[in-house]
Amino acid sequence: MIESKVNNELERKIDLYVNGKLNAEETDELWAELVQDEYYLDYMKSVANVKSILDNQKAAQPSAKIYSIQKVVRYAAAAAVILIAGAIGVMNMNTSGSLSVSPVEQIGLDVVRDGTGIPETVTNEVIRQAIRMATDGEIEEAISLLETELKNTDEPQLIAEIALSLGSIQYNSGNYSSSIENFEMVTSQENIEILTLEKGYWFLGNTYFQLDRLDEAEEAFRNAYELNGAYSRVAKSYVDALASVAAAE
Repeated sequence: MIESKVNNELERKIDLYVNGKLNAEETDELWAELVQDEYYLDYMKSVANVKSILDNQKAAQPSAKIYSIQKVVRYAAAAAVILIAGAIGVMNMNTSGSLSVSPVEQIGLDVVRDGTGIPETVTNEVIRQAIRMATDGEIEEAISLLETELKNTDEPQLIAEIALSLGSIQYNSGNYSSSIENFEMVTSQENIEILTLEKGYWFLGNTYFQLDRLDEAEEAFRNAYELNGAYSRVAKSYVDALASVAAAE
């Protein structure tokens, strides 16, 4: 069962944004909210995608009935599942008015559960089982299962997905050295999905950040930013903040 997470005011701002009706200051305020809320970050992406589809339909068939974007997106969001959502991060203004950032505390392994507990979109059974174990507190068992599966596959996308799950569990356990190895494995794979690669760089940057390896963190965040996808804007904020720290030293 999907828990209700309706924020009508935030949805209104998102609709205004994708329709180009927010000014620069309002846009920055919106993003300050979105970087704290993974659900509505993905909601915004869904709105943008659906708007593009509806615009194309409207252009092709001017008289066709076009459904409300909010209605369509809410239905899509209800069916969507993020395997490794991850908290976007923490950004705030310090007393001097400059932007300060912190690494994420936990990488979310939350899933929207269906009748069997894990959604059908998580296609690899071993990853599904590891998620169950991790969410039930069986951390070492989950790690062992994923490490074994990682040795038994040579398909880049699956390697990346397993390594992303494994690194996330290790990150949440405070085992940053091991999680770095797995996030680097994600980013070293060729021809994988862009969102998977983005997450690899984003989580790698946060892991370096946790270890105060700030130059390496900045580079990883920059790689996430340059992919120009879902994590681009927040990654750029981290790049700028870390660059400011380096310049002040």
